[in-house]
Amino acid sequence: MKSISRAIALTGAGILTLAACGAPPEESASSGGSDGGSGATSDFKACMVSDSGGFDDKSFNESGFTGLTAAKEKLGIETSTAESTDPAQFATNIDNLVSQDCNLIFTVGFLLAPATGTAAQANEDVEFAIIDSTAQDADGNAIEVGNVKPLSFDTAQAAYLAGYVAAGTSKTGKVATYGGMQIPTVTIFMDGFADGVAKYNEVHKADVQLMGWDKDTQKGSFTGDFEDQSKGKALSDTFYSQGADIVMPVAGPVGSGTLASAKEADGRYVVWVDSDGYESVDDDAAKPLILTSVMKGIAPAVEDVATAASSDDFSNEPYVGTLENEGVGLAPYHDLDAEVPDELKSEVDQLKADIISGKITVESDASPQNLG
Repeated sequence: MKSISRAIALTGAGILTLAACGAPPEESASSGGSDGGSGATSDFKACMVSDSGGFDDKSFNESGFTGLTAAKEKLGIETSTAESTDPAQFATNIDNLVSQDCNLIFTVGFLLAPATGTAAQANEDVEFAIIDSTAQDADGNAIEVGNVKPLSFDTAQAAYLAGYVAAGTSKTGKVATYGGMQIPTVTIFMDGFADGVAKYNEVHKADVQLMGWDKDTQKGSFTGDFEDQSKGKALSDTFYSQGADIVMPVAGPVGSGTLASAKEADGRYVVWVDSDGYESVDDDAAKPLILTSVMKGIAPAVEDVATAASSDDFSNEPYVGTLENEGVGLAPYHDLDAEVPDELKSEVDQLKADIISGKITVESDASPQNLG
């Protein structure tokens, strides 16, 4: 397989602006088009199914679509997409892409794991790659399937750095996080963020409070879905009104509600996730409020898997993105760079080096290594 570990900071800069979510796919399940790129010479077809957040979520679905688009342009392959608006569509969307003779099907998100496992076992001649999970059986148990490649990301490592930065830049001594749903690919961010805040308190003998998540009890705040931005705004309004000045939403499009809340008063800031929010969010008024982002390199991973599969070099060996292989990372501070003291930046750089060397181990029950 070609090198999957490239600088993911460049991924956010290349995010495409997509049209708004459309209706669920019809029988063709091709909401993204199935024509090859200009001058296409390959009969290989790579396809993708989004989760219910849709391909314009400014988060992991959009990052996956960006990688698929890059592969299409680079390789001259055909592509087709199926945009889900409800979890009930997952299995049908996958089956429709199978019927379109897709050689490789990417499924985006933990919630698609059972449908992916079922479809892969029923279609052994089709290759699958699932983002943020392994394949699962109908009961939600992880299974290894010969034609499914898991693409996972140890985002706790990068979220640890974000938690440290948030604690170090908070003026109120209170920061917060919340999730869309309580699933491993959400709580892994929250675990890392919590540990980063705790590390800052330990190093600086501080008492920065984290609202919205208790790592020890695994209890916290969730909106219950990845679609309703009003829920994200309401929850963020509560956090900000209770004194938090930095909030990290781990909720896909719901996070836009946090941006809306942050814009309503001075001194409110946001940590974005999955992509570099400063580059991917369309709202110019919100960009200056994004302190940093916890990124995962979904786009380059998708492009590399498509490249390998189109060359008959598909492997079901799991990929785990880490700080060491640049599969996860912390985005630049952009407009808020001056608000982050140089000493704090140096501390974050050292923490990153210590995590890569193994001196510091960021632990989460939701880490890919613990879920396979």
